[in-house]
Amino acid sequence: MLRYSITLPFTALAVVFTLLLTATAGADVYRYVDPKGNVQYTDKPATLPAERLNVQSQKTDVVAAQQRQAADLKRMQDINQAQQKASGRQAGQTEANEQSAKQKAEMCMKARERYDTTMNSRRLYQPGENGERRYLSDAEITAARDSAKTSMDELCK
Repeated sequence: MLRYSITLPFTALAVVFTLLLTATAGADVYRYVDPKGNVQYTDKPATLPAERLNVQSQKTDVVAAQQRQAADLKRMQDINQAQQKASGRQAGQTEANEQSAKQKAEMCMKARERYDTTMNSRRLYQPGENGERRYLSDAEITAARDSAKTSMDELCK
């Protein structure tokens, strides 16, 4: 798709340059009225008399035209690069969102597992410094279960 968007303006420029070069070839321009009464302009009148018009033309400055063409090409390339950067940023944002969604799903799954563990265990404990277990009291078990439920609710919205 990009190939067409860049080549189309250059094709149009080539046609314009060709027309300008042929127009500067020094052809005479005539004005006449056809049999239907319409005013016609041509370089070869179909009927006489035809009024010869004094049309002033200049040669096309080829160097200036090439400079304009190069400037147009650079502008198009800059636009293309900007579009690619924007597309890359959008793709990066989409990827970041997908990773964020994956991380959120993993944290939700872990919170659910923690909640299930705390709800289904008869006795909960905390590991001590030397590897011994300290069993939680009923109030601490209730607090741990409430904490697990709150955490799961927050992470699994």
